[in-house]
Amino acid sequence: MSELQSVLHDRHVAAGAKFASFGGWQMPLEYAGGGVLAEHQAVRTSVGVFDVSHLGKARIIGVGARDFVNRCLTNDLGKIQPGKAQYTMLCTEQGGVVDDMIAYLISDDEVFLIPNAANNDAVVQALTDAATAEGNDIEVRNEHRDHAVIAVQGSKSDEVLSSMGLPTGMDYMAFSVIDRDGQTYTVCRTGYTGEKGYELVVPAELAGGVWDDVMAAGSGYDIRPCGLGARDTLRTEMGYALHGHEISTEIDPVAAGSGWAVGWKKTAPFIGSASLRAIKESGPQRRSRALLAHRRGIPRPGMSVLDAAGKTIGEVTSGTFSPTLKKGIALALVDASTAVGDEVGVQVRNRVETFDVVKAPFVAPGVRED
Repeated sequence: MSELQSVLHDRHVAAGAKFASFGGWQMPLEYAGGGVLAEHQAVRTSVGVFDVSHLGKARIIGVGARDFVNRCLTNDLGKIQPGKAQYTMLCTEQGGVVDDMIAYLISDDEVFLIPNAANNDAVVQALTDAATAEGNDIEVRNEHRDHAVIAVQGSKSDEVLSSMGLPTGMDYMAFSVIDRDGQTYTVCRTGYTGEKGYELVVPAELAGGVWDDVMAAGSGYDIRPCGLGARDTLRTEMGYALHGHEISTEIDPVAAGSGWAVGWKKTAPFIGSASLRAIKESGPQRRSRALLAHRRGIPRPGMSVLDAAGKTIGEVTSGTFSPTLKKGIALALVDASTAVGDEVGVQVRNRVETFDVVKAPFVAPGVRED
């Protein structure tokens, strides 16, 4: 099957993008005129813009939609009010993670989900199956191709959006649904970079014009289009999980350090709740840990992690060069006894490099700054 392309593909070609395959989509990896390092720096110091239209989109509508979603996903939608978003997960009955996503609570009867690109259909199918099994009137709509998502990230993101006449100044994980020329736009204070920023969910047919407007509005702030390469270095510096790496159907939220996104006090069971509670009670055998290089070694996914005696205790799930720290950093799934403050080795090609086990994030986040 051929790869899908974003509705903004022509803009990326014109900007000199280098493309890569991601979740069945052909998406920009980096752009001419600086590449990953310059794009990473733009987000950390000013503003960058990402096309993340490959992300999934699904809408759950019907009386009691909030409660229905709460019976399916891990986090507790009862903790937030309409106009707020929440990080959550869909698990298997065994506790593995089918996908992680952001849930936008529009009302008690409408929830909008943004899962990962490759898992959108699986999420839609699982929720459809759950609604059918319950015999309720909940409708699960697959809106994957109906919307584009443009992420404006960095300390100058307020200025960029304000000059476009879009709402800013909202709390972290809050969103606003607005009518703009008869079209619905959703502006959400979210992102995957650790910096202050927004994600714009707009009708797919209008995405080109919105992208152009963002680039024009950001021209006075040295805005850069940013690809998935910078998105990965930025999220790794924050210690954010990536599905298929830190979480998967084989890696549960407890092992991944994402237990904070599980509604342990929810009274009604949800998919995988019994297994997750058992894992929490007994303690996971493996845990995700953050690793910081002593020297110049650059870790990559799949590399072995070793203890002081040279015994393999796990493997790197995500690894890269940190443009901020100028060192190699990694997230690794290791024996649960491995603690912050330990030294471990990582088998980097034909040598073992020394790393410290540290507490994520690797750099101070700006995501909650006013």
